[in-house]
Parts: sequence; structure tokens; C-alpha cells
Amino acid sequence: MLAQSILSGIFIGALYGLIGLGLGLTWGLLRQINLAHFGLVFLGGYLSYQMTASWKLDPLLALVLVPPLFFAIGVGMQWVLSKFAITPFNSLLVSFGITVVIESGIQGIWTADYRKLESPYNAMKFTVGKLYLPVPELVTLALALAACFGVWAAMRYTDLGKAMRAMAEDGKIAAAFGVNAQTLALVLAGGCAALAGVAGVCLALTFSLTPSQIYAWVGVVFAAVMLGGLGSALGPLAAGVIIGVSEAITMAVASPSWAPIVSFSLLIAMLLLRPAKAGT
Repeated sequence: MLAQSILSGIFIGALYGLIGLGLGLTWGLLRQINLAHFGLVFLGGYLSYQMTASWKLDPLLALVLVPPLFFAIGVGMQWVLSKFAITPFNSLLVSFGITVVIESGIQGIWTADYRKLESPYNAMKFTVGKLYLPVPELVTLALALAACFGVWAAMRYTDLGKAMRAMAEDGKIAAAFGVNAQTLALVLAGGCAALAGVAGVCLALTFSLTPSQIYAWVGVVFAAVMLGGLGSALGPLAAGVIIGVSEAITMAVASPSWAPIVSFSLLIAMLLLRPAKAGT
């Protein structure tokens, strides 16, 4: 039972990391705390549910249709925000308002009832010894690994990624060397929104959906982002897996009610024990 719990923790941790990837990049590189990311994740989940329930499409096809749409939404949101002087605190308030609007829109279209994406993948699983590996969770893990390592490679080895890191490090110096910060910000915001769409499809494959659950994911994903490092591509995934496994073991050996304490205890310990930077 403990081994199966650890495996389940790895799967849920991969989803934490996948959701946190776009949030951490926006926060670390654009200096925006984008709570609307969570609203987009759930909107992506509901759209994939609708495609399956009404249009009879394979839910994995949503991975082809949803991200481009969300890329355009992310670019549009960033274009509007760029017209104003947005600080990290202001971005927190503005994006929270956008999240409320998204939640209200979801509730208006799909109501507040629980929705479950029914697909042939729900009953599919592999068996390794006495361990069960459900296909939806395996898809989530594979997508999380592909997205995180793909972003890491792009940020490290491509000119676009290097320009984004330079923009985040010192925007004025980067601009002096020909880096177009506004265009890069639009591309980054669109990419992070597309990642939210991917995460939403994975969420719908594994969990039931209800609008009020948007806020239930904020705390644990924030913890994964903070533990993994702002602007890091691989950090949120590693931190998410650590949190997910810790929660799963806690639920197995103690009580499910203790699980939420784990992520915040890890976050508090990290904030207290990590060395402070000079001047802070």
C-alpha cells in the first residue's frame, strides 16, 4: 500500500509541477503573479470535457486544440496588461479579478455541478507487480516531463530562451543589445497560457471538475513554485513530486486531513532555512 501511495504521489506531484511551470515562468521572468493561470487551467479542463461529452472527440485531441487557443488568450491578456504600469502586487490583484471572471463564466456555462470527463482511458491501467499505473496519470506524468524538460532546453540552448533570461535579469541592458522585451513578454505569456491549457486537459483526465475547486489548487501549487524556484523549468516539477509523495505518505500512514499541512510545512521550512541574499 505504501508503494502504491508513493506512486500516486509522484503522479499528483507531476500535475502540481505542470501547473506550476507556467505560473513560475510568469512570476520569475515577467515579474507577474498570475492567479488567472489557475482559472485558465480549469477552463482548459472544461473545454476538454465539452469536446469529449458533446463533440465525441478523443480527449487527447484537446491537447492539439486547446493550447493554441490559450496561447492567443495569453498574448491578448499580456497585451492589455502591458498598457498599464503593473507591479507584482498589482498583477496579483488584477489576475485574481480575471480568475473570478473565469470562474463565473465557467459556472454560467457548465453550472456549479461536478463534471467528470468520461473516456476509454479512465479504465485503462498497467500492472507492474502489485502496482497499478493508470493511463491518465501516466499521460500526465509524460506530459509534465516533456513540458518541463522542453522548456528547460529551450531556455538554455535557444536564442529565444537566452533573450528571455537576459530580459528578466536586466531589461535595459538586454534592450541595448537588441532584445525586444515587449515581443518576448507576449510570447512568454502566450506560452505559459498554453501550458495552462495542457495542464487543464490533464486535470480533466484525472479529476472531477467544479468551479469552486480553482482556489483549492492555489496553495499547493504556489508552494511547489516557491520551493522549486521562480523562473525555473525543472524546479516546480521536482518540488511538486516531493510535495505529492509527502502528502501521499501522510495520507497512508496518518490521515487525509493532515496532507495539506505537508506542502506549507515544507514551504515554511525552506523560507526559514535558506540563506538570505545580501541586503535583504
